[in-house]
Amino acid sequence: MLQKNVLGTELKSCSCNPMTGWYRDGSCRTDSSDYGRHTVCAVMTDQFLSYSQAQGNDLSTPQIGFPGLKKGDHWCLCAPRWKEAFEDGMAPLINLEATEESTLKIIDLEILMKFSHNNNS
Repeated sequence: MLQKNVLGTELKSCSCNPMTGWYRDGSCRTDSSDYGRHTVCAVMTDQFLSYSQAQGNDLSTPQIGFPGLKKGDHWCLCAPRWKEAFEDGMAPLINLEATEESTLKIIDLEILMKFSHNNNS
């Protein structure tokens, strides 16, 4: 089944280098077993990576099977984590075409559009 993005069109790939997504297939698609809702295709910034590490989720340090993220990498973030970063003034830009539509249950489209990487690149 083809999943849609927050704009209502076909969900695009987020990143294959590094390989991201709940399924580790480059897409922010999801299913009912993805309790974290890894649906927001975010563009990493040094500010966000430091913020995430301070929140207890170190995305910068390489681990077995995980290269560690750096500024400019695209990554499927958990929608609740992105919303928390937004509320704390630390949210990274996102790729709307690669952000899965169920994100809209957690974050309003108007907010997502203000953080569109496509509008700011």
